[in-house]
Amino acid sequence: VSISRNTILACKNGDIEIGEGCLIGINCMIHSEKMVKLGKHILIAAYCYIIGGGDHNYDRTDIPIMAQGTTPKGIVIEDDVWLGAGVKILDGVTIGTGSVIGTSAVVLKDIPPYSIAYGVPAKVVKSRKA
Repeated sequence: VSISRNTILACKNGDIEIGEGCLIGINCMIHSEKMVKLGKHILIAAYCYIIGGGDHNYDRTDIPIMAQGTTPKGIVIEDDVWLGAGVKILDGVTIGTGSVIGTSAVVLKDIPPYSIAYGVPAKVVKSRKA
C-alpha cells in the first residue's frame, strides 16, 4: 500500500480497511464513522474524498445540527477500481470490481462492477465488459 503526502485517514468510531496493492494519491481524505473498505489494487488519484458517515441528522430545529449526530452506513470499493482526480464518494455507496470513476465525479449511489461512470452526480455511461 502506498499513501501519498497530505492524505488523511480519519476514524470516528469506525474502521478503514485497505487491501494490498492500493495506491492513494496526494491530498486525499478517507473518513470512516462505520466502515470504509478498500479492496485490492485500487488506484485513487489526488484530491479524492471518501466520506463514510458524513450524513448529519438535521430533523430537529431546537438543537444545532452538529449536536444531532449522524447515521453512518459505510462505503465499499471492491478490487481493481480507479478513481480519477477529485472524485467524491458519499456514504452508503458500493463501487463494483473493475470500475473506473471519472475525474471530479460525485458518487451518490452504487456503481455496478466493470462500469465507467462520471459526472455530478456520477452516472454509468459504459461497461468495460461490452
